[in-house]
Amino acid sequence: MNSRALLTSSVSRRLLRPVADLIDQRIDRRLRAAVAADAAGREELRETAEAVKRQQLTLDLLLGPAGRGLSRIVSPGPLNRLHAEVGELAGDRDAAVRNVAAAYRLLVALESLGAGRVAGGTMNICGKLGTIPLLDPPNDEILEIGTLYGMFSAGLIRMMERDGRSPSVTIVDPFAGVQLQPGTPRRSDPSGTPVDEDAVRTNLALAGPAGVAARVQRGFSEDPATRAAVSDRRYGVIVVDGDHSAEGVAKDLEWAEEIAAPGGIVVLDDFGDPKWPGIEEALDKHLTGDTRFTYLGKASLSAFLRAS
Repeated sequence: MNSRALLTSSVSRRLLRPVADLIDQRIDRRLRAAVAADAAGREELRETAEAVKRQQLTLDLLLGPAGRGLSRIVSPGPLNRLHAEVGELAGDRDAAVRNVAAAYRLLVALESLGAGRVAGGTMNICGKLGTIPLLDPPNDEILEIGTLYGMFSAGLIRMMERDGRSPSVTIVDPFAGVQLQPGTPRRSDPSGTPVDEDAVRTNLALAGPAGVAARVQRGFSEDPATRAAVSDRRYGVIVVDGDHSAEGVAKDLEWAEEIAAPGGIVVLDDFGDPKWPGIEEALDKHLTGDTRFTYLGKASLSAFLRAS
């Protein structure tokens, strides 16, 4: 009998049946184990995905755009660029990293506790808050032209105090109920909070005694009466964040020439932002004339100048 006939004979089949059954049982067990493992893996993956969704929801509630119009979640690329820009302005990369981190935590805290929001993108705000103390202003008098809800001034007070300074803040703003900009429609703020002096005072109080003591002058920065009310001192820091038109910025820079202390820092917000070309246009024109200001550089969308 040949081998093929031997394997197919009824006797052989009876003899090999237990072996075949054993093999089938082992295959079946392995298949069931594989299916069970696959099911367990899918369940573990599902549970992980659900956990990530819950964590993302929590993160979005804290840092997402709801209630402020834009997200505070940070990406590595923009953060690394900001570190480099602030480090170049300050001449100290380590100090830049430290201050930007402190500014970010402060931004999140202020928007969590305050009324309204801080105006601007995350890197722009952290760039201003982180850089100004590192540029060593000649005195602690601070003027903010255009404040929205006063949170930036509250943050700058805290950043200056972290550096051992004793800041004294003056704010000029029309408090028109909404944020005003030429050429843009009047609309309610994403936070839902009216733009008024009460909200500003509430937020300044978050900065402690220096915030409570801040001077708040209602009016437009180009109004002679407004200027007269706050031109009683020379400012170590002037933040220009009011009228973003070329004409408006030019007028604020002219005023800053008069009231900046020797060595004073002038911060021009939203510089280089394509939405506001008049800002860069006004600064470029100003720097070609007779000026006390020297351009130091920029961090995110803010230009930094120093007065002679």
